[in-house]
Amino acid sequence: MSDLLYSEVEEDLRASVRDLFGDRADAASVLRRTESTEPYDLKLWRTLTAELGTAGLAVPEELGGQGASARELAVVLEELGRAVVPVPFLGSAVLATSALLACDTGESTVAGLLRALAGGERTGALAVPLTTWPGAPFPETVQARDGVLSGRIGLVADASVADVLIVPATGPDGPELYAVQGALAAETTSLDLTRRLADVTLDGVRGQLLAGPDRAAAALERALLTGAGLLASEQLGVAQWCLDETVAYVKQRYQFGRPVGSFQALKHRLADLYLELVTARAAARHAADSLATGEDVPIAVAVAQSTCAAVAVHAAEEAIQLHGGIGMTWEHPAHLYLKRAKSDELALGTPGRHRAALAALVDLPA
Repeated sequence: MSDLLYSEVEEDLRASVRDLFGDRADAASVLRRTESTEPYDLKLWRTLTAELGTAGLAVPEELGGQGASARELAVVLEELGRAVVPVPFLGSAVLATSALLACDTGESTVAGLLRALAGGERTGALAVPLTTWPGAPFPETVQARDGVLSGRIGLVADASVADVLIVPATGPDGPELYAVQGALAAETTSLDLTRRLADVTLDGVRGQLLAGPDRAAAALERALLTGAGLLASEQLGVAQWCLDETVAYVKQRYQFGRPVGSFQALKHRLADLYLELVTARAAARHAADSLATGEDVPIAVAVAQSTCAAVAVHAAEEAIQLHGGIGMTWEHPAHLYLKRAKSDELALGTPGRHRAALAALVDLPA
């Protein structure tokens, strides 16, 4: 059995990312950015990719990456969830990169894009609705004819800051995957203020073929499965922040001459939440390890999403409620975590879809 504990390398990576976010993405600055005309922190994104090399963690060294695995990506996503940092990591370093890695990396176009994404020279996004789940039918909203794409894709995560879109399209012979530049991406009103969604319109835009009918569907499925599995680590980070902040708050908030954290009812609620968090951590770590080793991936991902999505939402709800009046204000960052948790609950498949997939995988009758 694999060791699900964090390795020394993973802990060092966590420390580097956490220090960066502590210096450049504290709660006050994230709140200010959500109300500005530049909701994404692209300077921080360049530091995260070009200097720390996190965008290329899963990319082989011969293609300009770090040659690490999904376990290291999961550690970064935990810290991203813990700080709800507004950077396009999920869209570019996870979804777009995973789709490219499932294509023929010996082909020059694919290899060139991987190098550019891994080095932070370009930012990518996978042009499917964020709610698309592993096992969903191949999208048919975009048509391809002789390399020219036409169609519309709604609710694409991180598309508004992407230089290149990885677009699933239907060609004369079946599913295909294209790299597209210059597509029109119009931001929509999204619940999560730190991860924006956009509607992408392709009106006769020329794309570069990345995968034909022989591997396009499999590449998309691999990207969605990887994204769903690693999203569990982000949800774990959200839940961890909510628990830590709430415990710290009830220790210092006094009522009737004593800390409210000393009241037995609150102790029980926080203890229950801690137990949920421990379960979520085990599920998220198992999913990341399975993605790294290739063993029982669909089952591990379904278990992780079935577990972690609900825990993140519950932790955020408890954080707001146990913070009392201050937790309901716009000035406190708790609402950002609730919005991220609720958005993640819908992203890449709801818990209900993952439970249904798990039942089929383990041959559990309806």
